[in-house]
Amino acid sequence: MDFLYDDRTRELQQQLLAFMDEVIYPAEAVAAEQHATAKDEWARPPVMAELKAEAKRRGLWNLFLPNQEHGAGLTNLQYAPLAEITGRSPFLAPEALNCAAPDTGNMEVLAEFGTPEQQRRWLTPLLAGEIRSAFCMTEPEVASSDAANIATRIERDGDHYVINGRKWWSSGAMSPDCEILIVMGRTDPDAPKHRRQSMILVPRDTPGVTVLRGMHVFGYTDGAHGGHAEVLFEDVRVPAENLIAGAGEGFAIAQARLGPGRIHHCMRLIGMAERGVELMCRRAVARTAFGKPLAEQGVVQEWIAESRVRIEQLRLLVLKTAWLMDTVGNKGAHTEIQAIKIATPATVEWILDKAIQTHGGGGVSQDFPLAQLWASARTLRFADGPDEVHRRSLAHRELKPYLTQHR
Repeated sequence: MDFLYDDRTRELQQQLLAFMDEVIYPAEAVAAEQHATAKDEWARPPVMAELKAEAKRRGLWNLFLPNQEHGAGLTNLQYAPLAEITGRSPFLAPEALNCAAPDTGNMEVLAEFGTPEQQRRWLTPLLAGEIRSAFCMTEPEVASSDAANIATRIERDGDHYVINGRKWWSSGAMSPDCEILIVMGRTDPDAPKHRRQSMILVPRDTPGVTVLRGMHVFGYTDGAHGGHAEVLFEDVRVPAENLIAGAGEGFAIAQARLGPGRIHHCMRLIGMAERGVELMCRRAVARTAFGKPLAEQGVVQEWIAESRVRIEQLRLLVLKTAWLMDTVGNKGAHTEIQAIKIATPATVEWILDKAIQTHGGGGVSQDFPLAQLWASARTLRFADGPDEVHRRSLAHRELKPYLTQHR
């Protein structure tokens, strides 16, 4: 087995590492100060426009999209180590490269399922980083971990569809630059379970669309993802041609969208863990307690060693999953996608917890990025499906041959 990255990946790694050192890390303090003094807590710091312009100038743009017509044409295996690098500064780097959720998933949907007109109207400006988008699936009134529960109605009325419902955790909807929402809802409640749902494009300024409030994540705005909103749809009327791929295709589109989304999160999480270990080590050698540096305390050494072991295990599993997605497709990599989604957020949460503990009171303060990194890792145990749903599905897959034999 060859663990060496190919030439293009190594070249992009070096370019991206230089971009992080020269542009992203110096901008972290600037962005924090701009956010602290902003009148709109959901607005992105002005420095982001500079970061995006520089990333585009360096050719570090749309790296996530394997479609050469629209993106960089990288495979999942090529993109994995690059996404990991951006995860070291997840609140700036992914967006600076136009590789931030939910836009990535929405662009993938439009690239794969959108009509030429839908692509012209919405995909083109998203690819250029001129606008942002939102994904509206989860609802407050139902357990949305079971997508079949989604109750928002999308009803045909002549040449239009009329949308009624309430969404929350609509990622991207709080961004001042958000112009388009992808909304999932029921078009046919009497159809088979996985044919009841559809997805439709709704411009944010359509009459009847009301953003009720922004949702905080452990007290943070999560602005890198465009914020999350509770959104009300009251008799929202859009042209029938705004439907994506056709009536009843919503569940299939969601599955196609979530596979890459899950692995992208896991790729970045490994970078977050690496940042946590780096900060933990720096703190351990710089601080003295009870007569010797923290780095000489056995418990801290155990945290550092265990963190390294766990990161290496996660990285190998993520790379295997990326390779399978490239070679046998998302469906063929289903088991591994679920495995990384279960293992990575929880493990990185543990690593960041130890980094926070090493920092003492500083670890939970705004003086270090650890608290916000921890909040992101903990949140990802819900995003794109909670741990329990993935464990349930993975267990069913493992049990299936034995149940067949038993019968």
